[in-house]
Amino acid sequence: MRPLLRRLLPALCSAAARALLARRAVPMALRPAAGTERAGGDARSAACAGPEHDGLENVQQKKIFKENKEKTLQREEPCAADSVDSLMAEMPFVDTDIEEECAMHATSELNSKKKRKRTTGRDVEEGIERKKKKNKQHQPNYFVSLPITNPKITGSIQAVQDAIIQKDQRLSKAMVRSGSLHVTMLVMHLSSEEEISIAVGALSDSKVFVDNLLKGKRVDLSFQGIDHFRNQVGFVNLAENDHTTLLKEIAETMKMIFQEKGIMTGEERAFKPHLTFMKLSKSTELRKQVKKIDSSLYEDFKNHYFGDEILHRFDLCSMLKKKQPNGYYYCESSIVFGKSHEADLVKEALRRETQALLPRLNQIKELLTSPEIRTKISKELFEDRHNS
Repeated sequence: MRPLLRRLLPALCSAAARALLARRAVPMALRPAAGTERAGGDARSAACAGPEHDGLENVQQKKIFKENKEKTLQREEPCAADSVDSLMAEMPFVDTDIEEECAMHATSELNSKKKRKRTTGRDVEEGIERKKKKNKQHQPNYFVSLPITNPKITGSIQAVQDAIIQKDQRLSKAMVRSGSLHVTMLVMHLSSEEEISIAVGALSDSKVFVDNLLKGKRVDLSFQGIDHFRNQVGFVNLAENDHTTLLKEIAETMKMIFQEKGIMTGEERAFKPHLTFMKLSKSTELRKQVKKIDSSLYEDFKNHYFGDEILHRFDLCSMLKKKQPNGYYYCESSIVFGKSHEADLVKEALRRETQALLPRLNQIKELLTSPEIRTKISKELFEDRHNS
């Protein structure tokens, strides 16, 4: 315990020493020393002594007072290490376990630091939560979509997805349904019905500008080859040609129209049209299992031609609202121009039905041209008129 006392109480030693010496040393300084008392007795017994006796007495007294003063000064100096125990005997906390007190103080200080650390950590967490909430408030929740309707494209993508899943079953959770396939033109955050209404108006205004850009021309978007974003998203590329350049120009025009209406689009980087068919972010559980998509899984389709999509429609879609039964996003509004693959499908269906009916129509025509059938029909018509 002594080493600990020497570390903790250097300042207390001096104060305690002064307190004790003030009680002991001062009266001793005020009392004459033994030699002084004897000298005083001799002086009183020899009241008529000569000057030499007075000088000797003064010298002795000065010497005695000097010695007492030196002793007093020595006692007033800071306590030496050997005198700590004697001084501690008169301290008010002599019976207290100093090590225990110090340990408690250290523990209390440590707990205080931990509490401050926890508080600081809580403040950091709250700051992060506030930041996340703020980011969430501005996170895109709507987008302008160019839907993919060509069965050849959706069928080819389905074949790629099946081939990947055969090699890694876990990635089935990462696949985009064929009904959801689209090209994203713009993304934005709409926080109220009023802003949604403004965005609908902006999309409607875009139709005039898009028609002016198209000038009646048909835009064929050719999809060929597979690429990825940081091995997290797999997508089909649009072949670079004049039609793709026109699509980029349309995207820039629409962006300006939305911004003029006060709708800020979230894409600051250059527009890169692509058709996403696979992304790890579709499943939180999957992202824990798979960090990167191995590009060798779709190596056989790296340069595959998927087909052409005729540009005919843009939709304002919600990312959060319930999707349609076919898997496509909830659509707030649409603008249509040109013709679509859906119209081609209707025409094809009518053509097939017509071809199936042609043999039957030919049979009916032949029967009607037969003399026997014509005579029979004429007779039946005559009888019907006579009976009526």
